Amino acid sequence: MNNSQKFEENLQELAKFARAISHPARLAILQYLAETKTCISGDISDFIPLSRTTVSQHLKELRDLGLIHGEIDGLKINYCLCNSILSKYKEMFAEFFNEIGTAEIECNC
Repeated sequence: MNNSQKFEENLQELAKFARAISHPARLAILQYLAETKTCISGDISDFIPLSRTTVSQHLKELRDLGLIHGEIDGLKINYCLCNSILSKYKEMFAEFFNEIGTAEIECNC
């Protein structure tokens, strides 16, 4: 058992999500997909200032977590957002920050 497995399952899941979106390229990919509704993987590497190989690695990270889906269309893959998974994580983060935001401690930050 590694140390992260000692924490509650919801905290482990939030941490996985946070790691997946912790890179600006992945955030840019999600933003691009949201703006275009769907796209072809080659188009993404034209938009992101990284090589196709690097963009492909970032797409894999997002796909592994279920944030995006890819559909093969000939030699290309059409990617789109998985809104139900994004909504799930959005709700989980909102609940988490609502819980810690109600602490009775006041700090002069």
